[in-house]
Amino acid sequence: MKIISFGVPCYNSEAYMEKCIDSLLVGGEDVEIIIVNDGSKDGTAEIADAYASKYPGIVKAVHQENGGHGEAVNAGLRNASGMYYKVVDSDDWLDEESLKRVIEVLKSFVENKKRVDLMICNYVYEHVEDKTSKAIRYTNVLPQDKVFGWNQVGRFRVDQNLLMHSLIYRTKVLRECGLELPKHTFYVDNLFAYIPLPYVRSLYYMNVDLYRYYIGRSDQSVNESVMIGRIDQQIRVNKMMFDAYSLPDDVFNKRLAQYMSSYLAMISLVTSVMLTISGTEENLQKRKELWAYFKENDSKLYHRLRRGIRGMVSNPPSFVSSSVICKGYHIAQKIYKFN
Repeated sequence: MKIISFGVPCYNSEAYMEKCIDSLLVGGEDVEIIIVNDGSKDGTAEIADAYASKYPGIVKAVHQENGGHGEAVNAGLRNASGMYYKVVDSDDWLDEESLKRVIEVLKSFVENKKRVDLMICNYVYEHVEDKTSKAIRYTNVLPQDKVFGWNQVGRFRVDQNLLMHSLIYRTKVLRECGLELPKHTFYVDNLFAYIPLPYVRSLYYMNVDLYRYYIGRSDQSVNESVMIGRIDQQIRVNKMMFDAYSLPDDVFNKRLAQYMSSYLAMISLVTSVMLTISGTEENLQKRKELWAYFKENDSKLYHRLRRGIRGMVSNPPSFVSSSVICKGYHIAQKIYKFN
């Protein structure tokens, strides 16, 4: 069995996918690289097949009709044979020395029959426009280099959530939770970082800057104007997160429930802020409808979200002026450089 399977969703990725794949190949025979060509119209398919031919037993090329990022992640998981599974987007890459260290630790789990449901590593924003980088680390929140449970997890800052970039799940956990990301929908990485968490009982944190998240392209999904244009997909994901669990009742651990509530509140705030920034009557109405949906379907969770992020009264943003919301968002954007 492979130690770790990497799912690499690719759509028209010929310009940058080789850097991503090459960074994963340093894992050698311990890794499985599943390149999912999601209906690309450029040379992505040919590049994927060339890697599969050159590295048999390590690289798989999966070709499918376009189903969107979520369906590409699903396809990678369906084809994964590794003990662990990680998604690496085709325009991102992993730090090679960090990856070698991570694989050695994962191998020790298998050799010592130690169950670890989730490994967490740092990720780094690599900004294309100003050539700067910003690492997101968890040294103040998580115990290092030891197996621990949710009761040992501290308090996350607002810029410090567990994202797809930082997560390496035990493959069985993803299958046990029934994770199936929706087709033709962006922002499904929030579901990937949320839905499986109640199935995670044991965690391990390595303080290494493993994942390099390339950010700043004008067509990127986290670009503000792109997010507003795809706001219906953001709303869909937000609702799916809300519907997944009635917090805190559905979650076995109080600290985990608190973290999930805070994360859901943040996603709900981002959705509301995008709807507010757009300034259209249609989107302002969608914001009202979103919060009405929350209230109607789980009034207790609705009120938890109303209390906002880290106890601040910030949800929904209609309670303060739109200009304050927009300015606050853009200030945070400059400070944390998240898109």
